[in-house]
Formats: sequence, structure tokens, C-alpha cells
Amino acid sequence: MIDKLDFAARVEKKSETLYRVARTILKNDEDCKDVLQETVLRAWENRGQLRDTALFSTWITRILINECHTLARRKRKYLLSDTVDVGAISNAPDLALQLALEGLPEKLRLPLVLHYLEGYTYEQVARMLRIPQATVRGRLSRARAALRMEIDDEQEAQY
Repeated sequence: MIDKLDFAARVEKKSETLYRVARTILKNDEDCKDVLQETVLRAWENRGQLRDTALFSTWITRILINECHTLARRKRKYLLSDTVDVGAISNAPDLALQLALEGLPEKLRLPLVLHYLEGYTYEQVARMLRIPQATVRGRLSRARAALRMEIDDEQEAQY
């Protein structure tokens, strides 16, 4: 089992990645902070279930994704409209790409962010999202195609 210091160090190391993944799903800074706190609490409470500490990153990211979806379901009951926050994907190289990423549905956007922006392998993304690797590859392919179309359309509109 992970001790307190090791757990804190691992969480600190992954905090930026966890925040970016949360922003990919939730798009609201306050919600992301709440989910991050809840994720760390749940991970600490369930640290005994982690059998291989080498899998800590994918394990805590999966907890985060679950917490994000739980919060989103709760909020859906109360929100009538969803606004897009352009800054949600803060490490995208330019505004056009940020807007294009925000325009993708979550099931395409999340694997794309996890793989290309956060550097997780196909296998790790598949584990986090609980889908087959072939599905990850297919979603990444569709996401890339959608991004290409969106960016091409935007560039044509500028000229």
C-alpha cells in the first residue's frame, strides 16, 4: 500500500495532467477544483485497491474521469444550457486549435487530449476510458479528421 508521502508526491506530480483532463470534460474551473479534491480523497480512501503502484497514473485518472462524469450528471439536472469555455484546453498551441478541440464531442476530445496532449499510450487511454484499444485508435482517427475539417473550414473563412 502507498504511504502518505509517496501518495502526496505522486498526486503532486500528476496534478497538472489531472486538471487538464478535468477541464476537458467539465469546462468550469470551480468544478474542476472540486472534482480534483474529490478525486484525491477517493484515491486516498481506496489506495489499498491499487495492486501495482506503476499503474497509479492511469488509476487516479480513471477515478478523476468517473468523478467528472458524476458531477456532470448532477449538474445536468440543473443546467439548461452549456457554454463553451475557450480556455478549457489551455496547452493547445493556438486559439484555432483550442476552439476546434472544444467543438469535438467528449468521446472524441477526451482520448485525443489524453494521448496527444498528455502523452498516454493507446493502452493507458483504453484502460482509463474502459474501452478497447481499437476503439481508442478509431476515436483518435475520427477526432483528427474532425479537427482537420474544422481548422480547414476556419482557415477558408479567414480568406
